[in-house]
Order: sequence, then C-alpha cells, then structure tokens
Amino acid sequence: MLFINTRPQDRAEQLSHALRLAQMDVLDLPLLELLPQVWSDDLSALYRQLPDAQVIVVVSPTAVKIGMAYLKQSGITLAQLEHIQWIAVGDRTAQALAQYGILAEVPQVETSEGMLQLPVLQTLDSGQCLAFWRGEGGRMFMMDQLKQQGMRILNFVLYQRRCPVFSQQDLAHIFSLLAKQKQYAMVVSSEAGWLNWIQLMQNQKQLIAKGHYLVLGERLYQVVSNYKKEQATCFNITRLTDLKTDSILQKLVVV
Repeated sequence: MLFINTRPQDRAEQLSHALRLAQMDVLDLPLLELLPQVWSDDLSALYRQLPDAQVIVVVSPTAVKIGMAYLKQSGITLAQLEHIQWIAVGDRTAQALAQYGILAEVPQVETSEGMLQLPVLQTLDSGQCLAFWRGEGGRMFMMDQLKQQGMRILNFVLYQRRCPVFSQQDLAHIFSLLAKQKQYAMVVSSEAGWLNWIQLMQNQKQLIAKGHYLVLGERLYQVVSNYKKEQATCFNITRLTDLKTDSILQKLVVV
C-alpha cells in the first residue's frame, strides 16, 4: 500500500525512512511549507511584553527556531524569562527547546485540546498572560478558548504556512499514481494541511475516497468527518494521539 507523507520536508525524513525499511511505498508530498515572518514593529512590541507572560506555548520546532532567533534580535534574554512555564505541543518541539536549556511540559495528546488539559493551564487565573509562538492560522481554537477564560494573549505569528509550489506542479503524475492504488494511507496533522489536500484534489472525488486518513486529534477528526458527510463520500479515518513514527507504524499495521 502506498503511504503519502504530507509532513513538511524538514520533519518528513525519519518517518519516510522507517516506512521504506518496513517495505512500504512512500510518496513524499508535503502539504505545508513554513516561511519565516519578517521582523516588524509589531513583533518587536510583542517581545518587549514577553517577560510579563506566565506561560509560553510553542507549537513546532520551527516556532522554536524562529522564536529564539527573534528573541536574540529583540534584546530579551532567557534569564529574563526564567519565571515562565513553557509548553511544547509535542516531543520534537520539547527537544528543540531543550537545546536552549528549557524544560517544557508536553501534553499526552499532541493537539490544542491536549494542551488545554495540562494542569498549568487549568490553574491560571483570569487576566494572566500567555504567549503563543505559532504559525499563521495555527492554534486559533486554543487561543480563543483561553481568551474566553479571560486570559491575556500575546500572539506571536512567527511564520507563514502555504502549500509548497513543487507539490502543486506534477498533479498529473500524482493522479495517475493514485488511480493505480486500491487504497493509500496518509497522515493529516493539521486543518491547513487537509484544506490544501482538498484543494489539490479538487474534482478528484474518487481518488480522495481511496484514502485511509490518519488524523491527529479529535477536532481534526471531526473536520475530516464533516467533509466526508458534506461530500457524501466514503473513506476511512483513524485518530492519532501523536505524530511519533512508532505510533504511525502501529496504526498502519492495523490498516
């Protein structure tokens, strides 16, 4: 069975390598490309407020890389942030933070819902300050939930997300490849990635229906399920609680 690896290029290699060792055919087709947001007066103003935060939520290794580079540019030091509790969306983000000597909490389920269940967020008082290091369009649900609880949010949009140009260039080959498959499997790790997939596959309803989609978390599961109902199509969906290579391999064995 063909597996379509939709992870960004810098995060896809380990999974693709493991799948090929397991004798699976792999098509590397990243659905998101992460481009740094240019330094601006707005970002400068946000960094000046960062020492006011009680919590910093970091959503990806890319957010760590860009966020730390801009932290240096802002003149704020990590010593000024020693009082802050860091939250990482997953183990890879936590490992990226650990390179800076930062110990971050990681949710059991690597989603916004999972992070909202962390004790540190359950015990915050209304009016306290949280910072989000994120990409354009990401983690809006989590921020909205915390705003409704009266939290002050510092919204650091550190990078843009777009569908890579090269993933759009050879669609005829991709359609031909999928047409030969009885079924294929694909990880869906974000709503933005799913929407890009649907955009790429417009007018290819039969090919979409051949997919077995491994989706990260309950909310994304509902997004994909709603598409399935609205389009009156039929395909399989499996929930993932994280994006670890072993977890994905275990699900694929069942598939």
